[in-house]
Amino acid sequence: MADGRFDGKVAVITGGGRGFGKAFGHALARRGARAVLLDLDAAAAHAAADEIGAGAEGIAGDVADEAAMHKIMAGVAARHGGIDLLINNAGIHSAEANEFIGALGTARVRRMFDVNVWGVIHCTLGARPFMAGREGAAIVNIASMAAYGAQKAYGVTKLAVRGLTASFAHELAGDGIRVNAIAPGLILTDTIRAELPQAVVDRVTAMQIIPRAGEERDIVEAMLWLASPGAAFVTGETIRVSGGATLQV
Repeated sequence: MADGRFDGKVAVITGGGRGFGKAFGHALARRGARAVLLDLDAAAAHAAADEIGAGAEGIAGDVADEAAMHKIMAGVAARHGGIDLLINNAGIHSAEANEFIGALGTARVRRMFDVNVWGVIHCTLGARPFMAGREGAAIVNIASMAAYGAQKAYGVTKLAVRGLTASFAHELAGDGIRVNAIAPGLILTDTIRAELPQAVVDRVTAMQIIPRAGEERDIVEAMLWLASPGAAFVTGETIRVSGGATLQV
């Protein structure tokens, strides 16, 4: 049900063509925001925007391309009067990518860093001038529970996202921009269902305190809170949404 929480807000969502990104777009548009879905896959971005409806638009772009991201952010701001929310969701993530650095090879690891780490930097710095001074301006990065322990290449990139979240929270505070992150645990998206054997799903679920599989809505709700005025006193944090897996004090 629409609640008007983000009426008039402009939200840029990277990796918006599918998965979490598309779900974020649905949720924000349903609550009054203009959802700009940015994705490397132009067809997916436009299809997702069509699915969401009048409150959305799709844009093609590679977050690893610094110049392109600055141009796209400027274009969004010119069309809509500024940017209020940035959801840095785009990333390379798959069972195949979750390997040790030597096993993946430097070329594949470099591309993963270009997207998962540099993509956050490019989009954040590209959007910053158009978010500065806007009431409620907020950035939400998508990290991962793989960042805790960070033994393999994917986890290392998400550990970097946690670090960037803290660093940008300090750097952008003077502009009135809050920066936080979400570290999802095992969330049964269509991709995860297709990739992970049931035995792995069962093993991870057994590590949790809440004995059920995570769902997209769990991450969507965390994003909506971090992006909202309800989290106005929260910045620099990475919130783990994992059913209590590997809980630490």
